[in-house]
Amino acid sequence: MNKQQKAMEKELMRLYKQERAFLEKRTEKKDSALNRLMAEKVPEKLQGTLDAAFAKAFALVFEKGTAVIEKSCNKEEKEKQFQIDSYAAGIKGDRKSLRAISRKAGGAGRLNLALSGAAGIGLGVLGVGLPDIALFTALMLRGIYEIALRYGFSYESETERQFILLLISGAVAYGEELKAIDEELNAFIQSGSFPAPDMDALIRQAAGGLSKELLVMKFLQGVPLVGAVGGAYDAVYMKRVMAYAELKYRRRFYYKILKKAF
Repeated sequence: MNKQQKAMEKELMRLYKQERAFLEKRTEKKDSALNRLMAEKVPEKLQGTLDAAFAKAFALVFEKGTAVIEKSCNKEEKEKQFQIDSYAAGIKGDRKSLRAISRKAGGAGRLNLALSGAAGIGLGVLGVGLPDIALFTALMLRGIYEIALRYGFSYESETERQFILLLISGAVAYGEELKAIDEELNAFIQSGSFPAPDMDALIRQAAGGLSKELLVMKFLQGVPLVGAVGGAYDAVYMKRVMAYAELKYRRRFYYKILKKAF
């Protein structure tokens, strides 16, 4: 086993450990005291309204927002940086060069995280809840796009969008549902395709998962001043999505290297 193979084996073990930790931490949902207290006060129709709002936001960003996002995240610069980093990793063949790529990818969503938290709190103070969903969705996708670029992957094709929607669903799922989604993502990484892709179904799944998790907080966000508490949770869920996206794209990147090398 050469130096590059040893480095990759160790980094894969590290990745698998981090993936297991992510899944184990979410074996079951544990509602906060605030969620339990406010759940009964949420109007019955709000869930459906949030589902529709998130689904519309995904469709809108995919259709018209990608070009705008690309300008704001310096797509060409990140593509060039990945080429430099991946070349260095290929030449050096050590763990340090591989970790340099994952470290940059891990930091890709920090600005979006800060913007999401600031926007959520600011709109919450004003009692603005639902209109925040479009901004939250755009920032979330921007963060995922940046992670994809850091690992040398595109995000424009329908297949890539399906992958993104599924990993968002996984990031906000728990227990057996999360395990099933994780296995489906890993199968895609191995094969490069989904067995029966359905874009509309994946949008509904991701929208439903997000709306279910954020239901109480978006209800609170619609209340002036108190809504700042609900708005702050935008950053909490943004962080979770970014963390899961980094793990899955890192797996894709390592498996891509393995396919080429062996």
